[in-house]
Amino acid sequence: MDRRKLGALVVLWAMAFASSPGHGLRALRRTTGGRRGSTGLTGQDANGVPLRRSKRGWMWNQFFLLEEYTGTDMQYVGKLHSDADRGDGSVRYVLTGDGAGTVFKIDEKSGDIHATKRLDREEKAYYILYAKAVNRFTNQALEGQSEFIIKIHDINDNEPKFTKDPYMARVPEMSDIGASVIQVTATDADDATYGNSARVVYSILEGQPYFSVDPETGLIKTALPGMDREVKENYQVVIQAKDMAGQMGGLSGTTTVSITLSDVNDNPPRFTKRSDAHLRDPPGSVVGVVRALDADIGENAEMDYRIIGSDGPGVFDIATNRSTQDGVIVLRKPLDFEKKHQFGLRLQVENVHLNPRFFSMGPFRDEASVKITVEDVDEPPVFERPSYIMEVKEDAAKNTVIGAVSASDLDDKRSPIRYTIDWRTDMDRVFNIHSGNGSVYVLRELDREENAWHNISVMATEFNNPQQISRVPVFIRVLDVNDNAPAFAANYETFVCENAKANQRIQTIGATDPDEPLAGHRFFFRVAPEAAGKANFSVHDNKDNTAWILTQRNGYNSLQKSVYHVPVVISDGDFPMQSSTNTLTVRVCSCDREGNMKLCNAEALTARAGLSTGALVAILLCVIILLMIVVLFAALRRQRKKEPLIVSKEDVRDNVVSYNDEGGGEEDTQAFDIGTLRNPEAIEESKQRRDILPETFYPPLRRPAPPPTYDNNGDVRDFISQRLQDNDGDPTAPPYDSLATYAYEGNGSVAESLSSLESVTTEGDQDYNYLSEWGPRFKKLADMYGGEDSGGES
Repeated sequence: MDRRKLGALVVLWAMAFASSPGHGLRALRRTTGGRRGSTGLTGQDANGVPLRRSKRGWMWNQFFLLEEYTGTDMQYVGKLHSDADRGDGSVRYVLTGDGAGTVFKIDEKSGDIHATKRLDREEKAYYILYAKAVNRFTNQALEGQSEFIIKIHDINDNEPKFTKDPYMARVPEMSDIGASVIQVTATDADDATYGNSARVVYSILEGQPYFSVDPETGLIKTALPGMDREVKENYQVVIQAKDMAGQMGGLSGTTTVSITLSDVNDNPPRFTKRSDAHLRDPPGSVVGVVRALDADIGENAEMDYRIIGSDGPGVFDIATNRSTQDGVIVLRKPLDFEKKHQFGLRLQVENVHLNPRFFSMGPFRDEASVKITVEDVDEPPVFERPSYIMEVKEDAAKNTVIGAVSASDLDDKRSPIRYTIDWRTDMDRVFNIHSGNGSVYVLRELDREENAWHNISVMATEFNNPQQISRVPVFIRVLDVNDNAPAFAANYETFVCENAKANQRIQTIGATDPDEPLAGHRFFFRVAPEAAGKANFSVHDNKDNTAWILTQRNGYNSLQKSVYHVPVVISDGDFPMQSSTNTLTVRVCSCDREGNMKLCNAEALTARAGLSTGALVAILLCVIILLMIVVLFAALRRQRKKEPLIVSKEDVRDNVVSYNDEGGGEEDTQAFDIGTLRNPEAIEESKQRRDILPETFYPPLRRPAPPPTYDNNGDVRDFISQRLQDNDGDPTAPPYDSLATYAYEGNGSVAESLSSLESVTTEGDQDYNYLSEWGPRFKKLADMYGGEDSGGES
């Protein structure tokens, strides 16, 4: 039978399959039955013309095609036929849709459809195509476009594939039969809805008799009881997945499952050997290490050691090293070689995490005996104390013993000890120590206020072996002695108002003392005896380590006396009593009614021990102002010396005269003589120039100076207005615009003259008041900081 006949049989079978019930193909049927020529009324359009619907006459709805076709000819799919086809060749069949023209081709005359290449259902399961019949000559559609489907029938061409390869799993050792380990999963790309191509069955190829697998679910379970991790820990299991429900001819795939037995505590610890130790170390050191082995791992191998018997109770202790699980024996008390040379210990080791499931196997512990031998070794001397604290008064005399240290050699030889001070801890050589008995004594005078504590290190060295050295810290406290007098607690700046009343408080003072008495400070204040009779101020002791400075009379005059010095005697209450006289400077200042200071004189300002920042700033400002005045004066002097317009007649031709003169119009004929430029020799000697004021013809106008005022802006404004009026009314002023420069120096200063500069002009002495505008301001600065005018000297 040839392939074409085989394809026809397949098509017939597929059409029979499509028309059979139970496959859902009736829901996909798109034809309506009937013949091409039959029509029916379906209504009217907008113009009232009856609408008719044509029924299609296709005779198919779905085709089927096997995947993976291996023939040399094109695979026959099926045949399209229309009722309008009379067999005269006037009908042409057209195919569009998925793969039309590439995957599928149609014979436009006969309607036969062929697949042009090998198809894979896993790549594309079905194709949706559209077919229509048209008139070959007029190209008019004989049938409306109809949709049909070509489904690809599955064949078993894909083997099952596992989701992982390899799988990793763990199961506790000693697990019972049937304990779940892990579930493996395999998938098959074939159609699971058609046949058994995608039905997978699992089986175990390697791993018996330890494990088994469920053929339906792929769940791996233990199949052998009592698997011991200490015997074998890792297992490799190979699982096969086969499709076609495991039948002959099915495809298969495999994966590897790596299974590890996790540890459980099923083994007790065991000491490796009976240990002996030889002891040489001091207390706190490690005597020896014992070891026990446990076949388990992790937390199941964790052990605890303890001493269950000893002929030296409390001398030794044992602890577990958690990283190595070893038992560490530690010495707790010092040993005496001459009294006892050997100790015996009974040790026990036990698991920390016990599993009741394995209690039937016996106790999970072990015991061992250890002998410890004490050996005599040469060790450094040992001090009686870990540190020493000594006290000494700061007035202690040289060579005064303040304490002693003691060390001994614990060895059998009993070497003598020599004491020294580590001079790196006592660079100033304040103390020394007796080398034989360890007595510490003073070498220099002490001062508690300079250094209250001294920390030194004392060394003990064996005479027989100088390399055996031990050190101990010695802390020396210097005790306080009342050897400092109290003084003012601060640098007080005190003033008294001129309108002060008697018994008025002007200052509260306190005291400070570098000494530190045990009962605390107690200060006493009073006026010095030599000033008590003529004192203008009194001192009132508040008995709380403060005192008030009070006035003794009504009213103070700064002109008579601007500064008072009040000697205050301050005494402490310790023994021996110390006292000092401190001088309080009181300035006399002018105040308002509320007692707020307004102004203090310069004598009181300079009477202070030092100048404040504000005073320094004020003095600096005064210096800057004076420098500005000197520069201004020099500029004015240079401005008064004007250079002549023409130096000499011979130099006229060699000079270029530059001027900016617009003239006074047609009537101005003498504003500037242009003939000067043409012929300098023709200049008329007696001709008067109108742009220069002739001093001989018109005497200068002298107007009385306005009364003095402190309104700096007002007197400058009046001065300028007056000069403008003088120039406007001057008949000798030039008719063109000109610049008049004036040097205004103000109306004087209440501080009077601040300079002794004199005029050097040839016309005679002339008084210049250079401070003018700045006079009142400078006076205010000087008064603010206590300055006084000294008749022109600063």
